[in-house]
Amino acid sequence: MTTTTNSRRRVVITGLGAITSLADSAEGTWQRLLAGASGISRIERWDPSDLPVQIGAEVKGTPELPMIDTKQARNIARYARFAIAAAGEALTDACLVGSGEWGVGSSNNGFDHARAGVVIGTGAGGMQEIAEMTRTFDERGYRRVSPHFMTTFPHNMASYHVAQAYQLLGPNSTVSTACATGAQAIADGVAAIRRDEADVMVTGGAEHAVFPLFLASFIVQKAASTRNDEPERASRPFDGERTGFVIGDGAGILVLEELEHALARGATIYAELLGAGTSSDAFHPIAPHPEGKGAARAIRMALHDAGVAPEEVDFVNAHAASTPLGDSAETESIKLGLGAEHARSIPVNSTKSMIGHTMGAAGAIETLATVLSIRDGRVHPTTNQETPDPDCDLDYVANAARDVDIRIALKNSFGLGGQNACLVLGRWEG
Repeated sequence: MTTTTNSRRRVVITGLGAITSLADSAEGTWQRLLAGASGISRIERWDPSDLPVQIGAEVKGTPELPMIDTKQARNIARYARFAIAAAGEALTDACLVGSGEWGVGSSNNGFDHARAGVVIGTGAGGMQEIAEMTRTFDERGYRRVSPHFMTTFPHNMASYHVAQAYQLLGPNSTVSTACATGAQAIADGVAAIRRDEADVMVTGGAEHAVFPLFLASFIVQKAASTRNDEPERASRPFDGERTGFVIGDGAGILVLEELEHALARGATIYAELLGAGTSSDAFHPIAPHPEGKGAARAIRMALHDAGVAPEEVDFVNAHAASTPLGDSAETESIKLGLGAEHARSIPVNSTKSMIGHTMGAAGAIETLATVLSIRDGRVHPTTNQETPDPDCDLDYVANAARDVDIRIALKNSFGLGGQNACLVLGRWEG
């Protein structure tokens, strides 16, 4: 591995939190991913019978928020509830707060709350709340619009509520770059620590996507799988019979920490975030560049930022949404970014095969899975690998988890509008 600038502040991961269709925790989600379990089923929270797509990767319950006043919690959008709960798990996992303790003065290891910030992204934000309030306005008039509406739906409210709940007083921002959001939010958190604006950053993405209007928008684009009779087999990245993605709910939150700060308080370090890169296809609002050129630029930028040579990458967690164009274009981008020979020699997997496409949360949940792959030396399968596709000719860890010695991992996230974000993670060997 080549070296980056010696004076640059190093960033490590010390806490993980998640809510997905598989489990309401990071570790629970991880164990079910390793087992090849599917979180995709017929939609239960509302009746999808009138739609040609009736499946999704739902978070079926509603997270409890003991750190938020009950009255206030009633006016928090569902996507933001996911973020708050996952952030609580991540901060507890990092031992920055004790279980059930929140706010200034509650930390076990005493950190400066003014040096702790938040970057949480979302794609849809409170779109469901907008749709519901629009219906109320149309049917009942302006007097029935909630006075809390303007503080419920905006994209930045997840970052606000996480900061308010845990009294994180440092840098605070929101990212919305479609399906690249979660990874780009993590990259922005890394940048804040490198700039010495913070010692701790709570980063990731959250999304509530399984609701009628959002699903309908992908149905009319013909982007969503219609495999209603076999939900668990509908998401099939890189498979020759893939017909579209399955939308999903969830949140993934990581606690990033400056290395010396983490070491000084004896934190458990999962992995190091070595580099990040972003780019634009500038090609089409929906379709990726067919040769994967924009995504390959992001891969190369992330490797350069990390000081890592392409041949040092041991594993790729792919974006891989299960779309005909997207998966083949990503295959090309991996070969362009890493070199075709090396790309064919390493495992590549897709988390979306089991939890669907969680949109703005996808990059963060999948980064979490990548971190745990590094920790355990084991990668989860890409399920539903049944029919080879000549345009997808890499090793996709078909249908069964595998032991892999991972020193360097690449995480890809590519989104609508040609947004590309890639992260390079390294095993902590301190």
